[in-house]
Amino acid sequence: MRHRVAGRKLSRTTQHRELMFRNMVVSLLQHERIKTTLAKGKELRSWADKIITLGKKGSLHARRQAFALLRNEGIVKKLFDEIAPKLKDREGGYTRIYKMGWRHGDGAPLSLVELVTFSSPTEKKSTVKKAKEVLEKVTPKKKGKEEKKEKGKGKPKEKKEKPKKTSSQEKSK
Repeated sequence: MRHRVAGRKLSRTTQHRELMFRNMVVSLLQHERIKTTLAKGKELRSWADKIITLGKKGSLHARRQAFALLRNEGIVKKLFDEIAPKLKDREGGYTRIYKMGWRHGDGAPLSLVELVTFSSPTEKKSTVKKAKEVLEKVTPKKKGKEEKKEKGKGKPKEKKEKPKKTSSQEKSK
């Protein structure tokens, strides 16, 4: 019986399992989302939460502990400077797991593990486009631009003006 035994073995030796999860945590922090099997994703969640909690502490000791696990200065810097400040108000649950179906080769259930702060680039583009459309509707149009648009469409609309009468013409009437 496995009473009160935490973690999954995943049919790997201890060294292999620990190195695999170290690499997965580094990839998760670097890319902010990774695709893996469901069992690995569920176990990765606890590793990621522990390392992000270290990032939230922000002390030199926590930074050294994170480096001891991650072994990558760039990722440690990103963790403490970018990721941890975004999650400072959050008490836990820094990762999200989506089930993605099954792998074709062996039928293993796949999952997408991402940080809660992750936002896809398509969302940013769509909000920018929407903002530009709203601004175009709200802002007053300039006359110079309107005249250029009218000229580009075809023949410009010309108003036929009546010739002005000179003072000599008015006297003759």
